[in-house]
Amino acid sequence: MDNDSINEKTLQDVHTKEIDLVNRDPKHLNDDVVKVDFEDVIAEPAGTYSFDGVWKASFTTFTVTKYWCYRLLTALVGIPLALVWGIFFAILSFIHIWAVVPCVKSYLIEIHCVSRVYSICVHTFCDPLFEAMGKCFSSVRVTSTKVV
Repeated sequence: MDNDSINEKTLQDVHTKEIDLVNRDPKHLNDDVVKVDFEDVIAEPAGTYSFDGVWKASFTTFTVTKYWCYRLLTALVGIPLALVWGIFFAILSFIHIWAVVPCVKSYLIEIHCVSRVYSICVHTFCDPLFEAMGKCFSSVRVTSTKVV
């Protein structure tokens, strides 16, 4: 295969890749944030137990309500939010690629020029001054004695 057909195949694969319907958080973004089970919210300490039937009904009510409420919210709001987030990250990528990186690169080029001029000035004026001061004070000896 030539290089162009490999690049076209790579581009097609990015947009048509299969998504994993089993593992929906492969990068573990929400492992410690959103995993909330019944036991994480409601717990009865030893000696303060409700009726077993109430406990089971509460567990079932919590679990089913959370499950169906989440599904209903994702059905109603998931696609519009996916659209909003897609647009947001497209704009963010565009700004980063076409504005931020070129500005930073331009700044680094300009600051390099300024740093060269600054370096020349320091080496021309400050280095001889500090070298002369160093020679003047090189014969000074300081001794300290501790008086008790």
